[in-house]
Amino acid sequence: MATLGIDALLLSHGADLPWLTGYRAMPLERLTLLVLPLTGDPVLVVPGLEAPRVPDPGGLFELRPWSDAEDPVDLVVDLLRRAPVTRLAVSDRAWATTVLALQRRLPGVDWAEASRVTSPIRAVKDHHELDALRAAGAAADRVAAVLQSGGIPMAGRTEAEVSGRIGALLLDEGHSAVNFAIVGSGPNAASPHHEPGSRVIGRGETVVCDFGGTLALDDGPGYCSDITRTVVTGAPSDEVAACYSVLLEAQQAAVASACAGVTAASVDRVARTVIEDAGYGELFIHRTGHGIGIEEHEDPYLVVGNDEVLVPGHAFSVEPGIYASGRFGMRLEDIVVIGPDGQPEPLNAADHALVVVDN
Repeated sequence: MATLGIDALLLSHGADLPWLTGYRAMPLERLTLLVLPLTGDPVLVVPGLEAPRVPDPGGLFELRPWSDAEDPVDLVVDLLRRAPVTRLAVSDRAWATTVLALQRRLPGVDWAEASRVTSPIRAVKDHHELDALRAAGAAADRVAAVLQSGGIPMAGRTEAEVSGRIGALLLDEGHSAVNFAIVGSGPNAASPHHEPGSRVIGRGETVVCDFGGTLALDDGPGYCSDITRTVVTGAPSDEVAACYSVLLEAQQAAVASACAGVTAASVDRVARTVIEDAGYGELFIHRTGHGIGIEEHEDPYLVVGNDEVLVPGHAFSVEPGIYASGRFGMRLEDIVVIGPDGQPEPLNAADHALVVVDN
């Protein structure tokens, strides 16, 4: 904060608040805001009816509940005026109404995104956070193993039915929430973020299953899982098998390259080069990966142009894909962390082959 000239952080909805306090605010219209000044004590301003949900701060911050008879923006402004403020950083996902109200009452103040302060710190996980990610990854692996063993009927079921079953298994494996359970079959598999619907999965089709949730250890804020495995409902065509062979090579090469000291963009380039050299470059239509932690997507991003140097403690997905529009698609994703030795540690060990689920 001092380096960036930030006088106070104002943290509301989003991951920064639970990361620092253990409290995840409900997405209500009522204002919740942690006022964290550069000097002085932090204060968490919360609606009175939400105060019982806040974990015991243990002296870390002051809890200031507000009633419906009070104006919480006035409370925040009064807190900020305890010391001169010229530059404030606010949560990237704070409600626009909150930001605009504060700006009206604090004219002449310069504003910045809180992520400029928090994201570089959050991106480098400590050993407790890595243990939480490992536990979440292992739980997702167990769901993937059920999927690949044929434990989730595919052919003749709708994508929505399969998605629901995957979500239920994530909860059974200890996740507190299902963040997504993408199931894209046949031509829908060529849409990376396809919303599973009423389409009935047929025989001989690729089915992209990308799923993850939030798993909490020791009553913490919870860390995310994210895994993608592509299966095929019957023997794959020669074209699909050839494409998947390229995809597997690209994913494994990118994982192996993700060592401390290389840039995020270079890992993307490794995966992309394998796919381009095989003639499928135009069918790889997204970045290679994203960071992961309390949020499903956070820094660092493995994408062209990102020259951030990877360091021990970084955690991210490696998920190249090949998408033939209107025909088929495939993606392969693991979560990878960079260990203390600077080497990549994949957190997912579920079978990386194009598994045939003939059921």
